[in-house]
Amino acid sequence: MVNILIIYYSSNGSTKKMARLIARGVEMVEGVTSVIRTVNNKNDDDGSDVVVEKSELKQCSGLIIGSPTHFGNMASPLKEFIDTTTAEWFNGDLTGKPAGVFTSTSSLHGGQETTLLSMMLPLLHHGMLIAGVPYSEKHLVNTKTGGTPYGPSHVSFNSDKEISDDEKEICISFGKRIATLARKLNS
Repeated sequence: MVNILIIYYSSNGSTKKMARLIARGVEMVEGVTSVIRTVNNKNDDDGSDVVVEKSELKQCSGLIIGSPTHFGNMASPLKEFIDTTTAEWFNGDLTGKPAGVFTSTSSLHGGQETTLLSMMLPLLHHGMLIAGVPYSEKHLVNTKTGGTPYGPSHVSFNSDKEISDDEKEICISFGKRIATLARKLNS
């Protein structure tokens, strides 16, 4: 079975909602399942998501990571987890697997693109195959809120705005894209 591991950290809930939308897209691809994990469930009000185990990295067919933007970078709980994956890097556990990134930010110019790019760096070091959102995704071209070619994004305007319809569709299509790549690579 092909599975996509979606690891996220969420401080206000937006990144968690995005993880769920991406998982919905993954599940639309026949023969592919999603596994949602968090790196820290302190802010998980309903306790619905399990904290990731590093063994799940080796078992996954693809990886998607998400974080809120903190000063143009990923939040420290996600970075802290990634920094513990030296053994997985040394063993090549993620080499050749498709990967992608997503983020949410409070403000329009909050650094979402630098966050996405910085989250890609450790995935590249792991030898992963990075995929973004192509401009053939019509919602990327039409969005007035979040969404980038580097990965899905959401702008909450200090938690005043829910995920827009365009942002939702970008998340779903991104999940489908990574799942389709993983299925092709595993056939």
